[in-house]
Amino acid sequence: MAQKIFLIEDDAMLREMYETKLKAEGYELKTAEDGGEGLRIAQTEQFDLILLDIMLPLLDGFSILEELKAKPETAKTPVVMLTNLGTDEDRAKGEKLGAVDYLVKANMTPEQLVTAIKKYL
Repeated sequence: MAQKIFLIEDDAMLREMYETKLKAEGYELKTAEDGGEGLRIAQTEQFDLILLDIMLPLLDGFSILEELKAKPETAKTPVVMLTNLGTDEDRAKGEKLGAVDYLVKANMTPEQLVTAIKKYL
């Protein structure tokens, strides 16, 4: 059975690019384009991995991560921050809140993203 990845990303072009790549790699993918929808779906469905942007409409990625890690049913799901906020401060905050990795989109090809994902699945 295909592993399920949930991508919360508000940029349609990036969302489609990652979706195309991840589906080609055999993953089942679900997407959300804002933080409110993202949190709701993440709390109601089971995923093997969540890819989470930080700058999102309605609810930012750090808030979503905090919510997910606070609930027993989602606390163990690996969350990879996938963002363009590349400061050490943001990275430290993501790690402190429980993200397993912090990837800067500007520095990542879809192929590199797949390699990173495989470390956690």
